[in-house]
Amino acid sequence: MPIGIITGSGTYALPGFDGAAPEPVPTPWGEALVSRGTFAGAEVLHISRHQAGHVRLSNQVTHRANIAALKQLGATGVLAVSVCGAVDPAAPLGSLVCFDDLHFLANRLPDGSLCTFFTEPGARDRGHWIYEGPFSEDLRRALLHGAGEAGVAIRDGGCYGHVDGPRFNTRAEIRTLAAAGVTAVSQTAGPETVLAGEAELPYALLGFLTDYANGVSETATPVETLIEMMAASTAAFAEVLANAVPRAAQAAPAAPGIVYRIGG
Repeated sequence: MPIGIITGSGTYALPGFDGAAPEPVPTPWGEALVSRGTFAGAEVLHISRHQAGHVRLSNQVTHRANIAALKQLGATGVLAVSVCGAVDPAAPLGSLVCFDDLHFLANRLPDGSLCTFFTEPGARDRGHWIYEGPFSEDLRRALLHGAGEAGVAIRDGGCYGHVDGPRFNTRAEIRTLAAAGVTAVSQTAGPETVLAGEAELPYALLGFLTDYANGVSETATPVETLIEMMAASTAAFAEVLANAVPRAAQAAPAAPGIVYRIGG
């Protein structure tokens, strides 16, 4: 059974991936582009959120189609990566965070609609996702093991803050997130986390810190540094995933929490 891999800005193709070009997969939520193949000796399904050339900005990512396609194709879990802006001033740029909590109060998709698969009144599968932590512990352990094997420094735990793009955030907005305990922010993984939870698809998220969010440091991170860090993230993600994917494929990961289905 395959493991899903979702990559973001800077990692449009997965280094070391051996497989087909992206193919459209129809879902009730539109088409998703999925590449099927092998990575580190394991069967994988790869989705590039933004697609080659960064065709889709964060406000155009098709989250429901992406998660639905991975579920339809039999993924046993999803390892996702995202470049992030650091909200914690003690977190060094170029470091990795394996998140264990989520700040996504808006709970909205890019089009403004609620972030859920449960849109039809009376649908048999409708329900509430109930959990203590939103990320799969089995897959988190796989990512932490992968970083250890690769010799890459990683922070075990942190709160991922989802922010709406495509603009970056003001100082006041970042202060609000910092007060809530957010470690780092980006513009795509909130909906993925929630939708994977509703689909009962185990999901874990790895962040690479490319810059300090607005107002976190006395001096703003130069755009050149952001670009350099984004380029460096590709190799770091590939090294960790090369060690994490085989472990995740063997883990039979459990989904976090349960979906309490009203229809029984």
